[in-house]
This record gives sequence, C-alpha cells and structure tokens, in this order.
Amino acid sequence: MKRLIALLAGLALAAYAGSFLLGEPDLPTMLAWFAGAAVVHDLVLFPLCALVDRALARLPVRIVNHIRLPLLGAGLTFLLFLPGIIRQGGATHLAATGLDQQPYLGRWLWLVLAMFAVSGLVYGVRLILSRRA
Repeated sequence: MKRLIALLAGLALAAYAGSFLLGEPDLPTMLAWFAGAAVVHDLVLFPLCALVDRALARLPVRIVNHIRLPLLGAGLTFLLFLPGIIRQGGATHLAATGLDQQPYLGRWLWLVLAMFAVSGLVYGVRLILSRRA
C-alpha cells in the first residue's frame, strides 16, 4: 500500500511539473528526447550493461566489484559531462563561465584513470591482507 501511495505521489508531482511545460514551443522536442532516451536505454544500454555484467561474472568473485564500480563511475560521469566532452553548446558555456570546453575530455579521462587506480590499489591491499591471514 505504501508503494502505491509513493507511486501516485510521484506521478502527481511529475504531472504538476509537466503542467508548466504546456504551451512551450519546445515541448515536442523534449518529449521526443525523452522517448528516445527511454528507447535507447531499454534497447541498447541495458542489454549492453547486462552483457558486460555477465562477462564480469566469469571473473573471480573478489575482483568483480573492483571492476564494476569504476566502470559504473566512468559511465555516469561520462553521461554527466557528455556535453562538455563533445563540446556541445560551446558558445553558451563560454558566455556563462568565461572558459572553453577544452579540458573536459582530459579531465574525465584522468578521473576514470583515478577511479580504476584506486580500485586496483584497494584490490591489491585486500589481496595482500587475505594472503597473510
């Protein structure tokens, strides 16, 4: 019963927020992007993630999460910084911040490298400690 109430409250909130979009000239474009994102997620990204997870499941159990977590972090930060990485909206970004989008890709790559390095370091420490015990 609690889940039904939470679902109805979420739908009511979404309908209230959506009511502000009525009459906007960009509404069809936003709906097309939303529908496209749902289709791409369901038909491309989810099967791809399931395939990668199945491949990771064949690895030794102790290493799976040390690969899965940095991969998840890399994917989420890529989606978060995608407009900057592909330099979409460069003029708007420059006008708003006074900075160009040049460093986004390099910084994202360094962030991903750091996530994998920390994960590898933690795995190495855990491996050493488990062999001592």
